[in-house]
Amino acid sequence: MSLFDVYPLFDIMPVKAKDVYVYDENSNEYLDLYGGHAVISVGHSHPTYVNNLTNQLEQLGFYSNSVQNPLQKELAFKLENASGCKDYQLFLCNSGAEANENALKLASFHTGKKRVIAFKNGFHGRTSAAVAATDNQKIIAPINAQQEVDILSLGDLPSVEASLKKGDVCAVIIECIQGVGGLDESTAAFYKGLSKLCKQYGALFITDEVQSGFGRTGDFFAFQKYDLQPDIISMAKGMGNGFPIGGILIHPNIKASYGLLGTTFGGNHLACVACLSVLDILEEEKLQQNVKEVSNYFVEKAKSLPKVKSIKGRGLMLGLEFDFPVAELRKQLIYKHKIFTGSAKNPNVLRILPPLTIKKEHIDQFLNALKSELS
Repeated sequence: MSLFDVYPLFDIMPVKAKDVYVYDENSNEYLDLYGGHAVISVGHSHPTYVNNLTNQLEQLGFYSNSVQNPLQKELAFKLENASGCKDYQLFLCNSGAEANENALKLASFHTGKKRVIAFKNGFHGRTSAAVAATDNQKIIAPINAQQEVDILSLGDLPSVEASLKKGDVCAVIIECIQGVGGLDESTAAFYKGLSKLCKQYGALFITDEVQSGFGRTGDFFAFQKYDLQPDIISMAKGMGNGFPIGGILIHPNIKASYGLLGTTFGGNHLACVACLSVLDILEEEKLQQNVKEVSNYFVEKAKSLPKVKSIKGRGLMLGLEFDFPVAELRKQLIYKHKIFTGSAKNPNVLRILPPLTIKKEHIDQFLNALKSELS
């Protein structure tokens, strides 16, 4: 049997990893500045993470959501304290796409409406409603196109209000920093205006923190820079440091009922322990502070790079924009300099999404390699 060939692959086969490094079958060491799509938050194979998951697996790896699971309650308690999202409710699932799917579904249940507003260059996943709210026609199948979605320009409040005035919008979904799109971010006035318009017209305000959450921007969630209170917050990626887990935080104004949402694997024992481990490590190692310090260092040093058009993003969710496509540059970095980086929908953006444990010396290694290629 062959694999269904949908991924263009680099000719590299990782066999182990430790903190910010990945090693291939020939023991070559690669600096990981991409974290497997921003998934690796507390470093590869962190000993606390490995030990906690191992111990849980020896006790109970999985049982269904039809029985008591105190780990879910412990996670909800710790997540509330870590994030500062007081009195929100937690629903656990398995991925970012599933988190956004449940967020949109819940918004539709709550409002009794069905249309969605999303934004150009946004990415929310590859499932039914989530992919319809994603600005990439290549991945929207005809069956997904039945969803009613307005995709508007980022920053265009008049267009948002014109769409909301029709009275059938259940939700506005937005990444406060666009990930796949290329690290674009609008203004505080826009995000605050968006929240206000949602309240005015009875639509739920959903912030997609799948990539930007769990400390990656220096704040626990990216929206917190703007002092917002979303109705629903979606999260995944760095939440489990590689173990599949996602979830949504739900404002207390939204009421639960039996059967409203559901999942087989979501919130299982191993997933909860993975996320609890991440939260403990974030706090114990003061990784949000590390994010801010290393980010400031990166941005200051990157200003001296030749051919850089702009430095985008926040924290360790960063992009270097050039005036040329970066595909060949990425190949040189990975094959010649042994450094993983990421791409974006914007072909001129090099994405930097390392583990949050990264140090300044790792940034120096990357910038020196980049300088040698750009000169």
